[in-house]
Amino acid sequence: MRWNLMATASMIVLFLSGPSLAADRVEGTPLLTAQAEDGMIAGWKSFHDPLIKTGEVWKLADGVLSCKGLPKGYLYTEKAYTDFVLVLEWRIPPGTKPGNGGVLLRMSGKDGIWPKSLEAQLNAGSEGDFWGLDGYELSGLAERLKRVQHEQFGKLTNLQRIKCAVHKPGEWNRYKITAIGGTVTLTINGQEVNQATGCDIIAGPISLTAEGDVIQFRKIQITER
Repeated sequence: MRWNLMATASMIVLFLSGPSLAADRVEGTPLLTAQAEDGMIAGWKSFHDPLIKTGEVWKLADGVLSCKGLPKGYLYTEKAYTDFVLVLEWRIPPGTKPGNGGVLLRMSGKDGIWPKSLEAQLNAGSEGDFWGLDGYELSGLAERLKRVQHEQFGKLTNLQRIKCAVHKPGEWNRYKITAIGGTVTLTINGQEVNQATGCDIIAGPISLTAEGDVIQFRKIQITER
């Protein structure tokens, strides 16, 4: 009986805490481990103005990766991934003006602003949107899908999120990104906010962008499928 009472209490706590502590929990390989003296993050490479050192843009301390935002560019994994579950937490630091950021998936082609990839958007006000950059293909419901030809960035495809699920400014948010074959699903704080189908199936690095604004990441982990 004692065990049953403890189990029941545990289930109640998980229920009251919401899906982010229950159904959304994933254990994977940590991707933020250490930063070398030259500023490089173990397991990652960077693209930005070559005259600027990585450590001047990206700083890892006490498990939190802080991005200064400038110069624009990105931090990307040395390893390429195709099918995976990626979990991370991000926030705009307290007292900081909400800005732009993103997570690029299945990145391919030449480095540049921005490379061919599928972006899981972090821009304030559109967290959970998808962007197919530089011709990356994806599909979804017609009423949320838009395709444009941009003079600088080439062919872009936008799939708007279903709803907003982010916390108050300054609080940490949890992103769960599931990429299996041609389907990629985005979950924010335990709520599914978007799903794209017909996605290009390409092995490529995962990238965190620097888009001119301060943003922080932590608890980045991945499980390959």
